[in-house]
Amino acid sequence: MNIIIKSAVFLIASGLLATFSAQTFADEVNVYSARKEALIKPLLKDFTKQTGIEVNLVTGKADALLKRLETEGVNTPADLLITTDAGRLYRAQTAGVLQPVKSASLTEVIPETYREPEGYWYGLSLRARPIFYVKGKIKPEQLSDYEALTNPMFKNKICIRSSNNIYNQSLVASMIEVNGIDATEKWAKGLVANLARSPKGGDRDQIRAAAAGQCDIAIANTYYFAAMLSGKKQADRDAANKLGIFWPNQASRGTHVNISGAAVTKYAKNKANAIKLIEFMASKKAQAWYANANHEYPVRSDVEVSDVLKSWGEFKADTVNLSILGLNNPKAVRLMDRAGWK
Repeated sequence: MNIIIKSAVFLIASGLLATFSAQTFADEVNVYSARKEALIKPLLKDFTKQTGIEVNLVTGKADALLKRLETEGVNTPADLLITTDAGRLYRAQTAGVLQPVKSASLTEVIPETYREPEGYWYGLSLRARPIFYVKGKIKPEQLSDYEALTNPMFKNKICIRSSNNIYNQSLVASMIEVNGIDATEKWAKGLVANLARSPKGGDRDQIRAAAAGQCDIAIANTYYFAAMLSGKKQADRDAANKLGIFWPNQASRGTHVNISGAAVTKYAKNKANAIKLIEFMASKKAQAWYANANHEYPVRSDVEVSDVLKSWGEFKADTVNLSILGLNNPKAVRLMDRAGWK
């Protein structure tokens, strides 16, 4: 009799434990994110408040997170990868750590240009990579497109990051798609010949260098410039205010743009919750918050940009599907090496 009772209690306890474990398992989502915590945590807290799904966040460098996913394999706890640049998302895709997912709401609100055709990843925020010029030294009418930066008039006047930077690699990858390998390589060599200094530092450093008189033109992402203009550091505000923004290629393909995006991992244990989180981050409310918090352009056309971005006016963006940037990345890297782009 005691054996029967004990067995029954064990079975009931086991059932309750299984139910509890399943409930706990179903009410969480594990995220690997390359974005700064301060720029994503408020959104994740809001998601938990609205859905009851707890978000476990691991923040790290983009390349390190990809390596971690590869190393962990089937044992990874990660359900969702959030990272910057379509090139990095493509690397994760080709590394075999992502899975394609379908979502009617994501397909509806995220333009085709900003999502992987088979659903391996979806863009969540948008940034442009225009030309910045020092006011009083360069006249806007002297500028036209990226290709014209090889003009001898810009000799020793350009600052840009190194060739190992994914943002520059994606810019070159987009040019390969439009102009071909030979023309793009010729352009890259001409750009290198016009550099004011050997590439170093991040995007903010290119803007600071231009403001300090080390060059007259800088290539950088818009959200870095906006962050400097609206930031707490007076020195950065002063530097950014010395520069103007120019939207290149408006008479042709448009200014180069890229994304931060999200993808469901191949071995996600909470796949449904991961999809729900992407859908939440693509919602109108979340897009509006992020657009103002980080001065990035929303991927949705029905969400307004921040006042800083609005002050720059509208521009024509390149419409090439961003998955092409990843596909062309190896060609871009080899081309930049041949061009002597350090």
